Amino acid sequence: MSCKSCLSAHQSNLNGEVAIRVPGLKGLEKPMVFVFPKLLVCLDCGVTEFTVPERELGVIVKSTAVEGAVVSGEKRPWEKGSRSKAG
Repeated sequence: MSCKSCLSAHQSNLNGEVAIRVPGLKGLEKPMVFVFPKLLVCLDCGVTEFTVPERELGVIVKSTAVEGAVVSGEKRPWEKGSRSKAG
């Protein structure tokens, strides 16, 4: 398989850690989702491809946390009870 940008065959599969969020001030109100995809990196031009897993894609589409996804910035819907205070 060759790079879709420069057609180089000099590519490598790597592990990634990516935080995805909506840009701008509106992004501060939306959950940030963390994904840990396999990356296909072109070692000549740097173009990188990865696929967002279905569960995390749901967070992006719905702008709300879903069970099992790693998110920050929003209380998870399944954690609706009050938390006990440390005393």
